[in-house]
Amino acid sequence: MGQSFFHRLRPAKSWDLLKKIGLGVASAQLAAIVTIHAVDRMRRRRVPGGRPGFPTLPPADTSIVDNEVRTYTEGHSVYSDMLAAIDSATDYVYFESYIWRADATGQKFKDALIAAARRGVTVCAIYDGFAVLNQNPFFYFFPKLPHLHIIRFPAIRIGNFTFNLRKTGRDHRKILVVDGEVGFVGGYNIGDPFGNEWRDTHVRVTGPAVWELENGFADFWNHFKPRRHPSLPDEGSREWNAEITAASNLPSRLLFPVRGLYIDAMDRANHQVLITQAYFIPDREILQALVSAARRGVTVKILIPEYSNHIMADWIARPYYGELLREGVEIWLYQHAMVHSKTMTVDGIWSTV
Repeated sequence: MGQSFFHRLRPAKSWDLLKKIGLGVASAQLAAIVTIHAVDRMRRRRVPGGRPGFPTLPPADTSIVDNEVRTYTEGHSVYSDMLAAIDSATDYVYFESYIWRADATGQKFKDALIAAARRGVTVCAIYDGFAVLNQNPFFYFFPKLPHLHIIRFPAIRIGNFTFNLRKTGRDHRKILVVDGEVGFVGGYNIGDPFGNEWRDTHVRVTGPAVWELENGFADFWNHFKPRRHPSLPDEGSREWNAEITAASNLPSRLLFPVRGLYIDAMDRANHQVLITQAYFIPDREILQALVSAARRGVTVKILIPEYSNHIMADWIARPYYGELLREGVEIWLYQHAMVHSKTMTVDGIWSTV
């Protein structure tokens, strides 16, 4: 049986079979996405009433060694400062966003980047093709300018069909670096609803720590760029600074240092751990770190949206609540706005955004 089976699977027929399997997997994924989206829309219509919106605070400035850090919790301020930074660029702009919507806010950023390129500034921009599938495709046509380089991260990756985890990751980062002097990073995507309706957190950094963001962008750009785009310089840190660091996950190499930072910080906690998460789906090690902290008397509070923008994430997260609540972990549900922040503060002395 084994010999005859392999005899029949000649290369041409094997390829046909693989194509059929791939098409079937893609069709099943599409059907699941459509169904989940429909259910999610019905759920949003049934969300208990109340006035949408959330309290806001002005940006807060903090000095950390030789760096100045500004923290934002509402979109209009961060968008205004990001656009001002792009407008002031004289050498280069590195821009990266998971979602770059084809709306008024998205157009402002598009216009600012094009204007910078036209005045001779090197502009390198990345956005995720999958994240903008529901947007006007004509928005993502850019003029051919010698200083303007745009990468659309592939909407469909080979790992979606082969179940290879190394080739399924999305580009979920939001980074802006201007002239190596100012950098922005955090949770804010680019678009009207994110600035008006979502509660998020972003930071601006000026000083030597900007290199952390620049280096992360350059590594990603050089790895995924097409040949027609220039390589970015891989330069060492201008100044060794352990007070502010940037960690980048690398799904292609199955490296997730951000997770390790969370676990290490929770293991060190003596007084309190404050976590904000948009989609709370902890693995066993994260869960154990939370429980261990609570058991040794650390106050652990987790803030998540009552209803996120991804119904599947909500469904998957619910079973974890009971175990955490039984161990004394406090879970707070944010109402009437989508909380997209991914932050953690430990003992009031260590934070991550």
